[in-house]
Amino acid sequence: MTDKDAPQPIRGTQGADDPGPRNVALDKMNPDIFLPPETDNGGIPNLKFPFAMAHNRLEDGGWAREVTLRECPALEELAIVNMRLGPGVIRELHWHKEAEWAYVTEGRVRFYLVDENRQTLVEDLGPGDLWFAPAGVPHAIQGLEEGTEFVLIFNDGNFSENETLLVTELFAHMPKEVLAKNFGVPESAFDNIPPSEKYIFRQPQPAPIEQVREELGAGNMTGKYVFRGGDIPENTWQGGATKIIDSKSFDVTTMAMLMIKLEPGGMREIHWHPDADEIQYYLSGQARMTVFNAVSNARTFNYGPGDVGYVPKNLAHYIENIGDEPVYVLNVFNKGDYRDVSLNQWLALTPASIVQGHLDVDDTLMKSLRRERCPVVK
Repeated sequence: MTDKDAPQPIRGTQGADDPGPRNVALDKMNPDIFLPPETDNGGIPNLKFPFAMAHNRLEDGGWAREVTLRECPALEELAIVNMRLGPGVIRELHWHKEAEWAYVTEGRVRFYLVDENRQTLVEDLGPGDLWFAPAGVPHAIQGLEEGTEFVLIFNDGNFSENETLLVTELFAHMPKEVLAKNFGVPESAFDNIPPSEKYIFRQPQPAPIEQVREELGAGNMTGKYVFRGGDIPENTWQGGATKIIDSKSFDVTTMAMLMIKLEPGGMREIHWHPDADEIQYYLSGQARMTVFNAVSNARTFNYGPGDVGYVPKNLAHYIENIGDEPVYVLNVFNKGDYRDVSLNQWLALTPASIVQGHLDVDDTLMKSLRRERCPVVK
């Protein structure tokens, strides 16, 4: 790339050219970091981390990568994992100290779970479907014919996908005489157990779900630990659409979801969440977000497919589509009940004289506030 193609951090008389060395491709992907809006100020921490920069763990037939507070220290309350399993490939039987919320982005997946009431769940899921595994509840995941890709979100920023409780490691680290007594079999029955984790490994394609359910006595528990995304219609607005799945519709979950679609030029209005941190996963399009904190702190970030964003609770922000194709962004919160506070609605429900006294604005803004506003605008 020639120098004339490279953006420069210059605004009027502010800034100066950057002759390098520099990563021009990265500068072009982050224009509002390289050349921040004049309104940016202070010390907001980094609230963006691309999965492309996350270490990818390659296994037999699949892979996994994560963004946690180790990659992005602002992620105190939530962490996210991106995983791919090929046809028949299994993420081995395991459980977590944290709750697991999952969203299927590609392909088909079979989800297995046994809860503390000895209820057995076997479900096949596709794009837009989700599952929830409470802390301590054992489960496994298997790719179906075309394989699958999904994201997992955990309610602890210090979570690591590499530190889960695995059935293979449990067996490897129990004395064989204890295993024999526990299961009522000879110690020789455990001569070939694996000495370490399998984590992700190949298996044949599973039997049809009806056959597996019959063998296990498993019922259909959709609505308990699994939610079909298509069961909730979108709310359509002038600039896009939204979909909320939280404890009101999916009672087992302790994490809420907001899926946002933004048409080109569309914007999720300025708002904040009074009781929950927010983690974002950008599925498509090009977006920007400014985050505001107390004492005149504000910082603007750019996001594209595969990027992770984060907003701590109570910090004001918006999400704007700055590209020429729709933006789809998955937002997950570390509370089961979705809540937000809208700047538009707050001011509209406050006496006009008080708003004008604060902002020194004319009647144009006040008339706009009195009109019905949408959470997604254009």
